[in-house]
Amino acid sequence: MTSEQALDLCLRTDRGRLVAALASRLGDVQRAEDALQEAAASALIHWSRGIPARPDAWLLRAAYRKAIDGIRRDGTSRRHAQAMAILATDEAALDDRPDIPDDRLRLIFACCHPALDPKSRTALTLRVVCGLTTPEIARAFLDTEPTMGQRLSRAKAKIGAARIPFSIPGPEDWPARLDTVLATLYLIFTTGYAAGPSEPRDLCAEAIFLARLLAALRPDEAEIEGALALMLFTDARRAARIGPDGASLPPAAQDRRLWNPDSIAEGHRLLDMALSRRAPGPYQIKAAIAACQMADPAPDWPQIAALYTRLMDFEPTPVIRLNRAVALAETGHLPSALAELSDLAALLQDYQPFHAAHGALLARAGRIRDSHAAYDRALALTTSPADAAFLGKARAALPHPQAD
Repeated sequence: MTSEQALDLCLRTDRGRLVAALASRLGDVQRAEDALQEAAASALIHWSRGIPARPDAWLLRAAYRKAIDGIRRDGTSRRHAQAMAILATDEAALDDRPDIPDDRLRLIFACCHPALDPKSRTALTLRVVCGLTTPEIARAFLDTEPTMGQRLSRAKAKIGAARIPFSIPGPEDWPARLDTVLATLYLIFTTGYAAGPSEPRDLCAEAIFLARLLAALRPDEAEIEGALALMLFTDARRAARIGPDGASLPPAAQDRRLWNPDSIAEGHRLLDMALSRRAPGPYQIKAAIAACQMADPAPDWPQIAALYTRLMDFEPTPVIRLNRAVALAETGHLPSALAELSDLAALLQDYQPFHAAHGALLARAGRIRDSHAAYDRALALTTSPADAAFLGKARAALPHPQAD
């Protein structure tokens, strides 16, 4: 392995931990990122003479030194002197520390501070905690790269200007912060799940790990257990979601032998524990829906439809209405489902799953020409090769448009 390859691998797998360890001590996300970038540049020179046994520890020590140098260049005030003393102590202690401390949860709470708008919170967490690039985050949010770059810069500047602490919030602030943190972790998970094998960093595992940290911090929080259960149920099906022909498969069509039984068992245990607390929330309901989709021998569609109706009390969004309509169609209420989709058409005109579902339901109703048009629209909107293969197969299986 070359020094460039070793550095790239280390940054892809450990960047989040490194930035979190730096930022929690510096109190400045931008300075932490800058210090790590300078350390990486130094690594390309030093590692050409031999890759260290612990590349991550080498980068952290080098970044601390770069940070101290940067603070020294910035000024000699008492505050700077105190900061340098703290950093020097931390840096000296690194040689005695077997592992880099995992401060990512602290960093997530800083990134999810109420002073930042929801979009900035999630984008910043994806950038500094998970190490996604600005172009990757821009694609996830359907933004341009310059727009996302400006958003990230403003968010990091606001954390510094407002002196937002890098710490776990106290009990009085917990309710206001939990929803945003869970939403952020779940977006990290879904970003990794959507990327599939093309994403070299396992963001699904990263999100599950961070959710476990959160659950350990608050072992009596039903929504944390629900969110973790939802991730585990979904992750359990990862190996089965693409068929041999490269087309994506819904849970009902997947090879159950490829599902991970350990993840499913843990998901059920967490969901049962969450529901026993009698504090219902959207993540628990979504986890219950995922469990019903995996019911043996087939999905429990009546229960799924009922759960989506309950979920509407928490999230009355067009996407939830769409999912409920699909479940209703599976229970024999096709006309009602199609009527609901007609009402949603304007709201979800650029949402690929809407047109895919519409195409399938229209075909069941014998409206072949309309089904072709819906599948064409879904294909035009998809960016996933696996989804495109699935939609192409579904469209090809339709009779000729003149059949209706």
